[in-house]
Amino acid sequence: MISFLDLKKINKPYEAAFQQKLKSVLENGWYILGKELETFEKAFAEYCQSKYCIGVGNGFDALVLIFKGYIQLGKLKKGDEVIVPANTYIASILAILQADLIPVLVEPKLETYNIDPDLIQEKITSKTKAILAVHLYGQLAEMQKINEIVEKHNLIVVEDAAQSHGAISNQQLRINNLSSASAYSFYPGKNLGCLGDGGAITTNDSQLAKVLFSLRNYGSEKKYHNEYVGVNSRLDELQAGFLNLKLPNLDADNEKRRAIAKRYLAEIKNDKIVLPFWDFSTNHVFHLFVIRTKNRKDLQEYLTQNNIQTVIHYPIPPHQQKAFLEWNNLSFPLTEKIHKEVLSLPISPVLTQSEVDFIIKILNQY
Repeated sequence: MISFLDLKKINKPYEAAFQQKLKSVLENGWYILGKELETFEKAFAEYCQSKYCIGVGNGFDALVLIFKGYIQLGKLKKGDEVIVPANTYIASILAILQADLIPVLVEPKLETYNIDPDLIQEKITSKTKAILAVHLYGQLAEMQKINEIVEKHNLIVVEDAAQSHGAISNQQLRINNLSSASAYSFYPGKNLGCLGDGGAITTNDSQLAKVLFSLRNYGSEKKYHNEYVGVNSRLDELQAGFLNLKLPNLDADNEKRRAIAKRYLAEIKNDKIVLPFWDFSTNHVFHLFVIRTKNRKDLQEYLTQNNIQTVIHYPIPPHQQKAFLEWNNLSFPLTEKIHKEVLSLPISPVLTQSEVDFIIKILNQY
């Protein structure tokens, strides 16, 4: 069976270094908010061309804390509306709600699966105060157009970069220079993944960074002195240490993903399969390679029979989830079409050429 994502194989080259890092952390005896985290925050900030990086417990907390940080600064208040793509993973929407803000869903473009900037305008009201741009599947949203809207209406723009580590815009800007703040996840399956949960926020806003460093640590800048109602969400020393070992290889790993994507795009030739759009720039890091097909169940079963594992990202759109009963009667035709038809193929830095050959051959025979 060709695994959808072989995490053991991805992490195997680091095994000895991981063991050494664990030994080092144990011997140091400092497990939270120590030198490994400090080193990672500095390195990841530099990598993202950002002034600040704040390591947190996971990608969800990263989003929640950005919004809560802006509330503390008086730039957002409870009940403000935040525009978000209707077809995103539910975490993007839950983070808005967790910060006592109101999500306003906007359809994506069928071509890119990212939010359609042309549809944002019609959803803006006097309550709209922010846009959450999600770089779904690893491809940057149209940030230039989104930023024009942001400037026109004096909004905050936040990026959900949980799937887009290392993406560079066509203006040669890393993600963080396209927004007020960016939220990252280091969940094990991400392009830059640790061995547990982990996340980070990058920003160039010194005021926001100062608040976030406190918010993640019980609202405390100085021990036992609590300035804000904060939370406990800190990227621990061991996970930061593992990320320090993997970060230098992120660009090379992303290039391997792009090389596989190029082969898929050039060599999969089947009228029953819709391939994703890509302009062959660095704006896509192919966290996922997502195709569409009318009869997904049939195609997925066919691939399974041929020992190719696939995953659906995502089977149920947020507005049709039981958690959001009040939205269940809403209609988002493009989002619903996407969620009915998408299927993710294996793509990772450890996928071999022969495995790629086989996947292409089996898809072309479907």
